[in-house]
Amino acid sequence: MTTDRYGHDVHDGTAEAVAHLDRAVEDLLFFRPAVADAVDDLLAAAPAAPVAHALAAYLGVLGTEPAAAAEARRRFGAFRAGLDPSGLPLRERLHTAAAESLLAGDLRRGSALLEELTVAHPRDALALFVGHQLDFLTGDAQRLRDRIGGALSAWDEDDPHRGPLLGMYAFGLEECGHYGHARDTGAAAVERNGHDVWAIHAVAHTYEMEGRFTEGTAYLDARADDWSAGTFLTVHTWWHYALYALEAGSTDTALGVYDAALHHEDSRGVAMELLDAAAMLWRFHLAGSDQARRWEALADAWSARADPPFYAFNDVHAVMAYVGAGRVAEARALIADRRRWLAEPAARAVTNRAMTADVGLPVCEALLAHAGGDHGTVMELLWPLRRRLHEFGGSHAQRDVLQKTLLDAALRSGRHDEARVLISERTALRPDSPYNWLSGARLADSLGDVPRAAAARDRAGRLGRSGDLASDRF
Repeated sequence: MTTDRYGHDVHDGTAEAVAHLDRAVEDLLFFRPAVADAVDDLLAAAPAAPVAHALAAYLGVLGTEPAAAAEARRRFGAFRAGLDPSGLPLRERLHTAAAESLLAGDLRRGSALLEELTVAHPRDALALFVGHQLDFLTGDAQRLRDRIGGALSAWDEDDPHRGPLLGMYAFGLEECGHYGHARDTGAAAVERNGHDVWAIHAVAHTYEMEGRFTEGTAYLDARADDWSAGTFLTVHTWWHYALYALEAGSTDTALGVYDAALHHEDSRGVAMELLDAAAMLWRFHLAGSDQARRWEALADAWSARADPPFYAFNDVHAVMAYVGAGRVAEARALIADRRRWLAEPAARAVTNRAMTADVGLPVCEALLAHAGGDHGTVMELLWPLRRRLHEFGGSHAQRDVLQKTLLDAALRSGRHDEARVLISERTALRPDSPYNWLSGARLADSLGDVPRAAAARDRAGRLGRSGDLASDRF
């Protein structure tokens, strides 16, 4: 029996197949699109290897693309029909069961099976990577951190793939609020391999969370050759760049990033890129900036997908695009479709059911209400959810657009006490954020406190000027 680079036996594998497996896992760890070709080569070389089919199934699910998941389900089902898992070694039996669970829509069971696997096999990089991504998709910050932290002691300091593990750990640390430790850990990963885009992305998150947008911009500028093209994370990292620009008041730079990287006529139209585009334009919407042309093109891209119920986080951003484009009927049609789906028996065992019912649909209704000027309804819908939004996935940075929607609704509806609480929370966490001080000025204006409003605007202005972007990329 052959073994992979981590010392695991590969059932029904050959030396050629293991070479393709090792290549595929490395491509996955570094978010290289070449992973798709490596998996095809692996399946051709080892058509009966369970780990090969599990890896192909994982790829079909992690992108949150319903069509890719359906094709992966078909292919895995054909393989699984001729397999007796009871004869497999534990590791490959768990990979098979995890893949089966994910393809059936049970993300949490798949995650738990992979965690069980890595307790016994902490050097299974594939299981760690997929589990980590599932923790992100389900918004489980503690497990995002501890799944990797619990395995790190099994990896030698000089192992070439300890670096990507550190990058994953950095992201988990960041999502749990350990920003300094996360930044140091991510930097250590990047020092090992400058092309570790997940580690770069983790460090970018720490700057976003602390409102240190000037340093974040400088960090991404200094490493642009490593992340700005050719990876699955390229568009998302440009989104972070645009967030920094927006915070600094450089709206032209943010829109330049949008047009060049987030959404344009050559964009791939994949959900994870479209949702970044929607989240960016919604921030402009909250600021009162008319982006009608961009909204229309983005809504067209979402409409062309015609997605079935699959991942509530995507649905919210599709509704964001429809509402932003003024296509309220399409937003309402998507919401009605998801409500019908919730009543179907087949939805009961699917992780996305609770994501949709408990968070996704109330958020979609809140977006509709906000665009219609019904800010009281926005408050009724989002205030009870403000500490539960993680339950439908994403990162703190991604979900912040919804927190900003809630704050905007509180200010517009005259809910001064709630607005004060939200602004106080934000300013305590990010005292260097111009947005937070400008929100404080809006509240002071509503209360007729002219001196406080002026002081808050002055503070925001000084912070914005100190963060003027030196980049000439856009």
